[in-house]
Amino acid sequence: MIPASVGFQCPECVTQAARDTPVIRTRFGVRGPTAQYVTTGVLIAINAAIFALVFFTGRGGSPWFFRLALSPIGSCVPAAQAGRYWAGFTAAQCAGKSGAIWFAGVDGGAWWQLMTSAFLHVDPLHIAMNMLALWFLGPPVEQAIGRGRFIALYLVAALGGSVAVFCCSVPASSTLGASGAIFGLMGALLVFVLKAKGNLQQILIWVGLNLVLTFTMPHISWQGHVGGLLTGGAVAALFAYAPKSQRNLWHWAGVAGIAVLMIGLAFARTLTLT
Repeated sequence: MIPASVGFQCPECVTQAARDTPVIRTRFGVRGPTAQYVTTGVLIAINAAIFALVFFTGRGGSPWFFRLALSPIGSCVPAAQAGRYWAGFTAAQCAGKSGAIWFAGVDGGAWWQLMTSAFLHVDPLHIAMNMLALWFLGPPVEQAIGRGRFIALYLVAALGGSVAVFCCSVPASSTLGASGAIFGLMGALLVFVLKAKGNLQQILIWVGLNLVLTFTMPHISWQGHVGGLLTGGAVAALFAYAPKSQRNLWHWAGVAGIAVLMIGLAFARTLTLT
């Protein structure tokens, strides 16, 4: 017998009750997570672990910084001057520099940078602000679409922000931070509130304020922010407006299609850089 709130129940009765209990689904037809802060907490932990790795191995001069940050054409780094690099150098030019170390960029085959750069921070204030935003934005988005779709949206938004940086920023640059994924969550919330016919005023003010800061503050990658916002919004629209028939197929095929499109744009950009 199995203890219950009142008396005991037989195992068969508990099993049958579980079968008869309706599954609670969100507005978008998916099961809501039972612990909505778990996935957000794991993402924050990954960001914190990578931050610690880079921070305690030299911050901006760490070799891990140059391996993980998004660099379109690569970086030629003087070994004796931490945190500096020769902008615009090719691998061949770097080889002619005494004491120089070459770190390949996306154009040179370091494709992982399109994703790892979205988990990389070197400044404590930078990671604190991004993780605070993730802590507030992540759970409501996950609650709406479920854990698997939330992870997919976060990663594809991060990829979209990185691809926008790769395609539109100065080739001799390095970009890092989770802001593209964070803006993707903002775009998703905007779409979900619109779908639910809720009050858009608060989220519009939030998105608008962040866009103003994006284009007015120095050292901020507008490409990553706008790319993440548009990509996250596109994935969220796919989740929100997909037809109910074969909804899972529409969701996952659409996510795969958007990811393939982003990779295709990045590949096309490598051809122009070459």
